Amino acid sequence: MTDGNVDYEGSLTIDIALMEKVGMLPYERILIGNMKNGNRFETYAIPGPRGKRDICLNGACAHLGKKGDRLTIMSFASVDPKRAKSFKPKKLNLDRQNRPTRIG
Repeated sequence: MTDGNVDYEGSLTIDIALMEKVGMLPYERILIGNMKNGNRFETYAIPGPRGKRDICLNGACAHLGKKGDRLTIMSFASVDPKRAKSFKPKKLNLDRQNRPTRIG
């Protein structure tokens, strides 16, 4: 996490380039797990400036983490049962500076 902004209605700002790498859509509903303090909460993703590698908790969510906390960001999809057997989720691992280290 790079920042927090309590003076906002809510959400998680994510660098749009990172969102695109995993096919995440603007305003998509997401579940977040904070690996530092164990908080788990739901919000939505808003695109941030491309290339800045920002991940910023906004609004009430900003009280659930601190700058430097490692977050797990999850989104979910409904998949047709026929396709579900071969469906592979996209995963993106980031380093401490939010640079991609593994895309799978």
